Amino acid sequence: MISTTDIIGIGKFNKTHGISGEISAILDIPTENILDLKALVVDEDGILVPYFVESYRNKSKTATLLTLDGITSEIEAKHLIGKTIYALKTDIKDDDLDDDDDNAYSLIGYVVQDIDNGELGSIIDIDDSTENYLFIVETAYGGQILIPIVDEFIVDIDYNTHVLLMNLPEGLLNI
Repeated sequence: MISTTDIIGIGKFNKTHGISGEISAILDIPTENILDLKALVVDEDGILVPYFVESYRNKSKTATLLTLDGITSEIEAKHLIGKTIYALKTDIKDDDLDDDDDNAYSLIGYVVQDIDNGELGSIIDIDDSTENYLFIVETAYGGQILIPIVDEFIVDIDYNTHVLLMNLPEGLLNI
């Protein structure tokens, strides 16, 4: 069984392509390394489901088109749109990860603590719909907080305890 401690975020599915189940993805690893992974893992309602890559091709500089085993139609591929793509940590080499955004997807599941406000909640997703990425943090009360992913706000990342320590500007949490 795959556990959340066994995986690391490597990208996101963004849309279907055509009618035969091909799906476009934005990856944080070099595209040519995708076939070296045992599986792509997707969180489907709390269950970590492996998908096996049959083939890939580059669509653009940032998008890769994937054909996944068992996904043969646009309807089957649609349920993956917007989901984070994970890989087994044992399949990822340190130099595989894209340094452009410090692999923000790998921080999904981390607890966010602010120096002044204490624990804020857990990162449940990344909003990458604009040029300025945002952590989507779910609070203990079920609400959500959007926090800009800015190096100046990040004090420390503890990879062992999965805690992201931040120093957020005064008033940011009131927006």
